[in-house]
Amino acid sequence: MKKKLLAVLMTATMVCSLAACGSTSAPAETADTQTAEAPAEAPAEAPAETAAEAPAEAPAENAEASDMKVAMITDYGDITDQSFNQSTYEACKAFGESNGVDFTYYKPEGDSDAERVAMIDKAVADGYNVVVMPGYAFAGAIKETAEMYPDIKFVALDVSEYDLEGDSSDFNNQTYSNVFSAVYQEELPGYMAGYAAVKMGYTKLGFLGGMAVPAVIRYGYGFVQGADAAAAEAGTDVEINYAYGNQFFGDADITAAMDTWYQGGTEVVFACGGGIFTSAAEAAAKVGGKVIGVDTDQAPVIDGSYGKGMTITSAMKGLQATVNTLLTAIKDGQWNSYAGQIQNLGLVSGDDLTLNYVGLADSSVWTDTFTADDYKQLVADMVSGKINVSNDSSAAEPSAATAKINFQGNIK
Repeated sequence: MKKKLLAVLMTATMVCSLAACGSTSAPAETADTQTAEAPAEAPAEAPAETAAEAPAEAPAENAEASDMKVAMITDYGDITDQSFNQSTYEACKAFGESNGVDFTYYKPEGDSDAERVAMIDKAVADGYNVVVMPGYAFAGAIKETAEMYPDIKFVALDVSEYDLEGDSSDFNNQTYSNVFSAVYQEELPGYMAGYAAVKMGYTKLGFLGGMAVPAVIRYGYGFVQGADAAAAEAGTDVEINYAYGNQFFGDADITAAMDTWYQGGTEVVFACGGGIFTSAAEAAAKVGGKVIGVDTDQAPVIDGSYGKGMTITSAMKGLQATVNTLLTAIKDGQWNSYAGQIQNLGLVSGDDLTLNYVGLADSSVWTDTFTADDYKQLVADMVSGKINVSNDSSAAEPSAATAKINFQGNIK
């Protein structure tokens, strides 16, 4: 796939921590116009939102200050997924409570552009003028609704120019002048996780991706690069099982595949795909195995549900920091500084790690062979350019110079 990364455009307002945490509040209510509470328990299906009968006229007023009303639309999952949706939901909810801004969320009845568009229509009909959308799956809905609702401010996460325009994209911000999207350099935290795992002493690794979409592939190929580099430095034999579940949730079939990995000697699996971590964790729990979380700090929910100390680290990206930055900018009348842009977020500092939009979780279980200081040096070397990580995901499967890769493709 053609890779044309846009320049990293950072602003001073984007100085905030990456750390994400699980909620401990009560179970979710129906979406409608009430703010729902997100539990930190295993994912459960929330009631489906009712589709709007017809699009409404977009509100004429701007979203700044007291006129601001924020709606989030979920993608494949729910606000209880302990991953992408939940982190976005919690960030929006916290912003609303802190700033006296009305917030709610909507859950599409199914997984299609039409059903996501129906929820955007309903949010607009209900008077919401800022719509937050987590995940590349919103590309089709954005293409259909951005021009339809020119006064609505759309904030997207992980929707790239290629999702919107295809591989030959020549992104035109005039077409999406009321849209901001953040994409992330997933290959960087992927590299960190693979490098750290080998340095911690693990030599039999696994990568379980969700669907083989660009963000997941970048995580996986970065993971392989990091593990390969650490193996070469240590002169260690490293083996990596590599597969995709072809979905973003765990089930019995994927758990069975993970049982085979762990029982065959795999020590730690990077579970990269929303709720698919449940299958890796279920299998790991049977043999005392380990997992690596993704997108947010998944240690609280994984360790809480499957066993203390199971999660050695999480490869994260700053979803909550991004949401807070954009909603704050809108509230403060600074939307024009972001409108019509796709920003590619990654590393900013090797000294102050809270400035970075990708990294490993604070809950990482550091060891004598890979300490917190070692991690900080790794980040500094990546920022300085001493370590370069390829973001090329065009190859059909990952490759390594030192590590042995057992590529299995889709296991479902």
